[in-house]
Amino acid sequence: MNFPADLKYSKEHEWVRMEGNTGTIGITDFAQKELGDIVYVDINTTGEEVAKDKVFGTVEAVKTVSDLFMPVSGKITEPILPSTIIPRA
Repeated sequence: MNFPADLKYSKEHEWVRMEGNTGTIGITDFAQKELGDIVYVDINTTGEEVAKDKVFGTVEAVKTVSDLFMPVSGKITEPILPSTIIPRA
């Protein structure tokens, strides 16, 4: 498995890549494989401050719906989908 050095990982399989004081958040390749076919992502916290480890949205797959947890505290400014679920090999 590949773990890019510029990513920081949460225990819930989210990752964050920081560029200055802006971060891009995604889910790990492992989580994507476990979920199966992803059909919908809901980021319902745009414009809100969300604390580390708190739910900021959900990802819906054919099999299940899973919460997305913030790997760092911060404000959700611009959800860009589907790039928030880029596979990380």
